[in-house]
Amino acid sequence: MSVANSQKAKACLISIVSTLAFMPIEALAEDAETDDRKEEVSGGTRVKSARDTIVVTGQSLSGSDGATPLPVTVLSGEALVHRRRGTLGETLDGLPGVHMDNFGAGASRPIIRGQTLPRIEILSDGANVFDAASVSPDHAIVTDPLLLDAIEVQRGPAAIRYGGSAVNGAINLIDSKVPKALPDGGITGATEVRYGTADQEMTTAGRITAALGPIALHAEGSYSDREDYDVPDSYGSGRLADSFAESSSYAIGASWVTDTGYIGVAYTRQDAQYGLPGHSHANGVCHLHGYPFPAPGRIDLHCIGHGNYQNPLTNPDSDTALIDLRSERVDLRGDFVDLLPGISNVRIRGSYTDYQHDEVDGPILYSRYANEVWDGRIELTHKPLFGFTGTLGVQYTDGTFSGLNLIDLHVPPTASFGFAGTQEYRTENIGLFLSERRSFGPVDIEIAARKDWRTIKTPIPGEFYINLEEEYWGYYIDNYGDDWRQDVERERRESFIASNPDRKHNPFSISLGATWNVTDGYSLALSLAQTERAPNVRELFADGSSLATNSYEVGLLATGFVQDYLPEDLFSYDDDVMERARAINLTFRKAGGPLEFEVGAFYQDVDNYIFAHLLETEFTTGQRHDFLLYTTADAEFYGVDGEVSYQFDESSQVTVFGDYVATNLTNDDDNLPRIPPGRLGARYAYAAGPISGDIEYYRTFGQDKVALYETPTDGYNMVNATIAYTIDMARGADLELYARGTNLSNELAFVHTSFVKDQSPLRGRSIVFGLRTQF
Repeated sequence: MSVANSQKAKACLISIVSTLAFMPIEALAEDAETDDRKEEVSGGTRVKSARDTIVVTGQSLSGSDGATPLPVTVLSGEALVHRRRGTLGETLDGLPGVHMDNFGAGASRPIIRGQTLPRIEILSDGANVFDAASVSPDHAIVTDPLLLDAIEVQRGPAAIRYGGSAVNGAINLIDSKVPKALPDGGITGATEVRYGTADQEMTTAGRITAALGPIALHAEGSYSDREDYDVPDSYGSGRLADSFAESSSYAIGASWVTDTGYIGVAYTRQDAQYGLPGHSHANGVCHLHGYPFPAPGRIDLHCIGHGNYQNPLTNPDSDTALIDLRSERVDLRGDFVDLLPGISNVRIRGSYTDYQHDEVDGPILYSRYANEVWDGRIELTHKPLFGFTGTLGVQYTDGTFSGLNLIDLHVPPTASFGFAGTQEYRTENIGLFLSERRSFGPVDIEIAARKDWRTIKTPIPGEFYINLEEEYWGYYIDNYGDDWRQDVERERRESFIASNPDRKHNPFSISLGATWNVTDGYSLALSLAQTERAPNVRELFADGSSLATNSYEVGLLATGFVQDYLPEDLFSYDDDVMERARAINLTFRKAGGPLEFEVGAFYQDVDNYIFAHLLETEFTTGQRHDFLLYTTADAEFYGVDGEVSYQFDESSQVTVFGDYVATNLTNDDDNLPRIPPGRLGARYAYAAGPISGDIEYYRTFGQDKVALYETPTDGYNMVNATIAYTIDMARGADLELYARGTNLSNELAFVHTSFVKDQSPLRGRSIVFGLRTQF
């Protein structure tokens, strides 16, 4: 399936131009430097050129000096180049403590220590990414791994710095679209082309940064086209239908660079179109009934059409279902040192995001999600005061989200009265945070706190309409008079406002961390945190069928007759419900020398954990449809993750890695859904001269501790391997040819964390061939 011709033509043009522009002949430009490029410092942030390995910087997840009480994994350099796939979840899957919840090839979200969005935060160079991924698993995270310099993954609560959505971790996407320094030699760049065997992947990407006096200019672009991917024959078919994905992305940016820092802006546009495998819209007809049908005092999921309750999707399931996505974003970034008296660093992040995606089934546009967000944050890091250094920050966010509960966008209104528009949810959030650090001999102490004030408004959705036949006007004329239309509209507006008051949540989070630097690179870190998370839009306002999750969902603020018929022990009308988690993280590290490791153990006790509880399952249409109620229960999470590596000599290294997470609902007879199983593996890496490579094997174990509406999932083995050959070229440029094979044993593998695990197995055997240059 292809995108519209105009989009495809534009994407092709971008990729061709970028590829031609960044070919290594540019490396012959005058004054280009050799491989020995030195670091530059800008705004307190360590910055290296594109050809060097990205480091965990002073403005990253790791804190001011690279040390942190929480485990941070950095994926960069060749490791990132060889691992990256079309989605963020696929790219990160396999890192310690990180799994994914795949939805075909177009959407997969990372899972950290058993939890995914909205309990982890996705960041773009320290600023929140705004899309619709936290609302549904079939919604893609808006990023292009092909254009990233590095990805940082923090396991454990980052809510103190980035808000309540980071209670379980944060993923920071590092890119170059706003240059932090002038490029070495006046110009740097890179290009890459790839071909994948399992899905006929054709990908090109390129970028270039040039200096014009104190101004650094940057341009980048990518285009990728992937067909339905191969699956093992034992699945019953050689290819997974509707698992295609096509995407394009480009960005232009510029920065003013001085001796004390930089400030710059960038514009980014991303388009994508991807299929939804295993879809069925037969359950679009499902709706709820209360008293007196089907029985007094109860509520029932009903999947038979009648009256106004009809399936809005009348085309056959054989039609292709897809998502057509567009995201535009403007970023403002700045970092300065010694700009103000007593302040060592000033950091500025601002963004405007205009996100929209259409959900299409055959010829029908049945849903449209949109998210328009203004966001800004400023951080001031003060110089040592009484031995402490710290950062004070403030963040302001103003966003408008729409599309929830919408599967009949194409159907004209049928009610007698109503509002002709899509319901919007307008969120305003102010966050204030402070962190302080001090060393006491070999022990580093860090304390941090954040307070948020969040308000969600639900304005009247559009203009009021009357769709009432004239023969029924008499009742209203008798009760309201000749001006009954105005009176009815006024009543309906007043009723809507009364039923939809502003929802206010004011979460507060605090943490205390200590790192004991023992000796010879050994360190032991302990982190204690108490965090609060306010429910997101879906958890609050869900009230309708979700075809992606095959469920009818009712949120915490259930409306109308729904709340009157729910069991009292499950339903609690509470505008201020919040998750409150107490977390302990213990991390043992060894850095330097032939033996290196980082192993973390964690325990999290959560009050009012919000999850979807099964009330009923219907099979009337022949397709399963679950009636799910968002409710709260106390929960526990605990586990261990990490890796240990040993360098035998300059060319050989072996690494053992693994993770395990367990959960417990302490006041419920159910289990939490989609908890990843344990995993254990090993990797051998070899590098000598121009040749490098690795081979890894890991076992993902089965999962039989499942929620009421889940089934157990078998474990599987995964064998991956990489080989690369690098050619040094003139003037500091290099050329690399590589091949990356995944699932080389061609095993049929199902991901327990996926909402469509049975309809969307992992790819079969696949080999990606790549050619990349950088200068």
